[in-house]
Amino acid sequence: MPDPPLKIIVDTDPGGDDTFALFWLMSLAKQGLAEIIAITTADGNVSPNYTFTSASKILSLGGFETVEVGRGVAHESDIEDASHIHGGDGMGNLSPTLPEPIHQFAEARYSDEIIIDKLNRQPGEISLVTIAPLTNLASAETKQPGTLKKAKQIVTMAGAFKGRGNVTPTAEFNIAYNPEAAQIFLRTRNDIIVLPLDITRQLIFTEEMVEELYAVNQDREIAKFIKSLGYFMIETNRGYRDTNGINGFLVHDAVTIAYLFYPELLLLRRARVEVETRGEWTRGKTVIDERHIPKTNPNAFVALQVDKTNLLSILIEDLKSLIK
Repeated sequence: MPDPPLKIIVDTDPGGDDTFALFWLMSLAKQGLAEIIAITTADGNVSPNYTFTSASKILSLGGFETVEVGRGVAHESDIEDASHIHGGDGMGNLSPTLPEPIHQFAEARYSDEIIIDKLNRQPGEISLVTIAPLTNLASAETKQPGTLKKAKQIVTMAGAFKGRGNVTPTAEFNIAYNPEAAQIFLRTRNDIIVLPLDITRQLIFTEEMVEELYAVNQDREIAKFIKSLGYFMIETNRGYRDTNGINGFLVHDAVTIAYLFYPELLLLRRARVEVETRGEWTRGKTVIDERHIPKTNPNAFVALQVDKTNLLSILIEDLKSLIK
């Protein structure tokens, strides 16, 4: 008998790379390999009302409009949002080209409430994917301690260890936006999968890849949207000089889907991840101890190597199944 589909909640703040991760997940759900339990949106790349609306439109575009969407717990951050990279709506300012959202922000449950409810109803069955600041997760854990231990597994795109940060010299956005939430989150269990900038900076989605997807079915709205969003992200990534001179954009968040369905693409190491919350220049920095001393209290598995060529190739082929 085939394995049952993997039950998944995604906590996200769409976001160009979030959008590609969600499209990848929907393509796998369409193939019968995943069941999307909920999408919980977060305050991050843009404000909660925009991340909520974007998630609703993305789900409708992919044919999954019945999935519940949560509204993010608000957070006043020390750093700016990422609208200068992802557009004012988080989707390359392309929202007006898409149908009105099915879900209504004012009527939606808060994301932390959905996480608590779903994990209580199906303990040990739901994989939790986090590709946003960790405010919702920390709020759920604070409201009901032990909540996050009820997830089957937790996979997070967050942090930077051996490389530079992307919002400060040392810190990655999802951690830096709310370091205290990240600290709470990392202390909830001892087996969190952490996928940092160290590997995601290698995942450059090129102009040629965008055109290959568009060519699958140029008449479909989803193909047109992917092309428009792809070119918007290429332009902003070029401005931030973060793709080693390659004409493309970084699909950071897609690595979480790769881990769940194609884990052979990643090499992980056992570690204890800590977050700096007080440093003047290092607030939001993630740290692991690389000294040769016994590691008796690890809390995570950290990926520091990735098969970038095969990951991007598989991503493209899976997305084609959503566009056809």
